[in-house]
Amino acid sequence: MLLGSAEFDPCSVQTRPSDLLRRRHRIRAVALVAALCVVAGAVVVADGRGVQGAVDEGAGVSVPALDPAALVRTAAERWADTSRIDFTAWPVRGDRRGDDALLGRALRAWAEPTEAVRVSATPGTVDVPPAQPPQLLFAGEVDGAAVVLFHDRGVRVVRYAEPSAGGDGAALDFARTDDADVTTAAAVVVSRTGGTARFLLAPWISTTTTRDLLAPGTPDRPLEVAPDGVTAPVERPAAGGACDSWPVLRLRSSARIVENHAFLLTDLGDLAPAHLTYTPKPGGGAPARQPREATGQEALDAWARTACSLRALSGSGVRAVNNWAFAEQPLPEGGERAEWLCTRADTWRGPGRVLVQFLQPAGSPTTPAAVVADRNDTALCSRFGQHILAGTHWKAASGRWYVLAAGSRAVDRIEATGQVRSTAEGPTLAVRAPRDAAVRLTAGLHDGGTLAAVW
Repeated sequence: MLLGSAEFDPCSVQTRPSDLLRRRHRIRAVALVAALCVVAGAVVVADGRGVQGAVDEGAGVSVPALDPAALVRTAAERWADTSRIDFTAWPVRGDRRGDDALLGRALRAWAEPTEAVRVSATPGTVDVPPAQPPQLLFAGEVDGAAVVLFHDRGVRVVRYAEPSAGGDGAALDFARTDDADVTTAAAVVVSRTGGTARFLLAPWISTTTTRDLLAPGTPDRPLEVAPDGVTAPVERPAAGGACDSWPVLRLRSSARIVENHAFLLTDLGDLAPAHLTYTPKPGGGAPARQPREATGQEALDAWARTACSLRALSGSGVRAVNNWAFAEQPLPEGGERAEWLCTRADTWRGPGRVLVQFLQPAGSPTTPAAVVADRNDTALCSRFGQHILAGTHWKAASGRWYVLAAGSRAVDRIEATGQVRSTAEGPTLAVRAPRDAAVRLTAGLHDGGTLAAVW
């Protein structure tokens, strides 16, 4: 039978000319794969050696990502003819942008910093070498140092600085900047000396001024900008001591990109300054409002009373901070009105921090608000946490104490339980209570949900 023939004997090997050719081809393919593995292994080893592989001529190995000639350089007018307005649209600037020796030292320090190089990184920013040639943003002399700024393809900005007079003391700073836009890619700190900082501005910035957030009624002050985009020194917010001023940049984008709007940036100790915005009080029956630029008088008045709270955010990699005026409340015993703000800081890495602040009437426009709640890693006061209820203990001029509570626009009922029991229809509550009385606050929402208060 056919199944009993030699063709179906599992112990016999059938060899024909076509089989021999096929086997030869397979052997050659295996040999080729093995050779490629050896080459790939050599490349991995060379790359793992970092700077040594890039500079050791005897080894004959080069790493393109660390080659000054391979740096990406954006054309000068690219920003005015692209729909992607971020760091990728920045042209290269600075009087040493053609200095390959300086650029090489900067790249080598990035790949394998020595003990003499001070390295810092904002939270959530990796400090590994680049995987591909980075974009060169700037190379020049600033405040007695040779400074180089790189952009690592949408992920981070890297700053290298070395003393112009030579010697040790180089610094390497990393900051995360993924998904930057027309405002958050508008400036980078290029130098800090003493109590001032210089910024390198985006090419789309048409007007540059400064102002003090703690002087909401004063006009802006002009700020000189050099042809290479570097600003004159700008006062920095004081890190400690009295908080009697808070300098910010007020920038206006160019009409060439159909933006032509002003916005505020503040230096919080990172390479990328933070963008300040404001969400106004809810209107009667109006849809929920969106954050807007903090340049109007109402926004400046709110920031004048909350600017000093920004100190708590220093060095934490903050991308933007929004002041949301989520409620206004008539106070007992007199009818004056207080305002509730939710100050939300969003970081480049994602998590946010929230300060809930209570602004009672004050004799000075810069009297600091009272921080009544502080939450880390929360979605509160963001597009993913649009409802909030907050409470505080408050002392009237008569000396009597109250529990006050206020909720955002979706709150239609507030209940207090514990040592004090009371219910109020609407988004605010005020009830007499002993000082530091233990009270639990909950709110009912228009859609039937409930909400617990933050204190």
